[in-house]
Amino acid sequence: MNKVVARFADGRLIKGMTADFFPAKDLFHVIVTDTSVETEAVEIHTEELKALFFVKDFAGNPEYSERKDFDPSHPPVGHPIRVEFKDGEVLVGTTTGYQPGRPGFFLEPADPGSNNERCYVVTAATREVRFL
Repeated sequence: MNKVVARFADGRLIKGMTADFFPAKDLFHVIVTDTSVETEAVEIHTEELKALFFVKDFAGNPEYSERKDFDPSHPPVGHPIRVEFKDGEVLVGTTTGYQPGRPGFFLEPADPGSNNERCYVVTAATREVRFL
């Protein structure tokens, strides 16, 4: 099971666990963990997402300011990339799978202190994607 935060293009957010996310599939399920009622599995259609964040923990650190550059003493593995979403959020990291025209790709953050281990970016939710 993976800890995930599903961020929808319309601003909604779901936190939970998933075991069936695959980039080639149109939908997956998240067992919601941020609810006071009985745990439920929610069906999520990938095309409705902005991104799916695979996180270290659900709380994170709201006061942490994630770095948007690479540590020069640790060269990045993969292609350095900058993603700007339609809502203005910017992610910087590396990828080995970005190709224009594909529905999405994985990105690993440049900042090792990020709460995100990796994220699946939905290409339709981006304004600009460029290699650095």
